[in-house]
Amino acid sequence: MVKSITFDNGMEFNYHHAIEHYLNTTVYFAEPYKSWQRGTNENTNGLIRQFIPKVSGHFT
Repeated sequence: MVKSITFDNGMEFNYHHAIEHYLNTTVYFAEPYKSWQRGTNENTNGLIRQFIPKVSGHFT
């Protein structure tokens, strides 16, 4: 069960209402240029990048 999700302000999250409804959760947005507000997300992205480089086209 997901209690909440914190997104950045990227265009890929334009349909956050659908995600909120589908997962029955609350969506929050971090302020621009304040990545520490999404600490777990930034850490996870770093771990993923070890295996899937950004240039591969996945997770862009």
